[in-house]
Amino acid sequence: MGAKILYIEDNPGNRMLVRRILLVEDYDVFEAEDGPTGIEIALREKPDLILMDMNLPDLDGYELTKRMRAIPELTGIPIIAMTANVMQGDREKTLAAGCSGYIPKPIDVDELPLQIARFLKASGYKGDY
Repeated sequence: MGAKILYIEDNPGNRMLVRRILLVEDYDVFEAEDGPTGIEIALREKPDLILMDMNLPDLDGYELTKRMRAIPELTGIPIIAMTANVMQGDREKTLAAGCSGYIPKPIDVDELPLQIARFLKASGYKGDY
C-alpha cells in the first residue's frame, strides 16, 4: 500500500467517491464522518495526509483543523481542505485555520490523484505515490 490517507467527511457519497479514487491509486484509506472520530483515527493510524471537509456538522472543519494542530502527535500531518466553499477568501480562510492546502469541490476525479501526490511530495513523504 501507498500513503495512509484519512478522509473526514460527513457525506457518504463523497466518502465513497474519494475512497474509490484513492484505492485505485493504492493509498491506504481511513474514513471518519465527524470530527471526534477523525481525531481518534488520526491518533491511532498516524496518516500521512488528512483530507478535511470544511462543512462538517457540529464541529466544522475549521475548528477541527485548529484542534488537530494543537495535538502534538498530529501537528506535522498535512491537512488538506476539500470543500465546496469556493468564494473569494475561502481558500485563505482554510489556510488561516491551519490547513496545508485546498482542493475545491466538486472533485475532479482525474485531477485528485495528482493533487494528492503533489501534497504528499511537498510534505516530504518518501513512499510510493
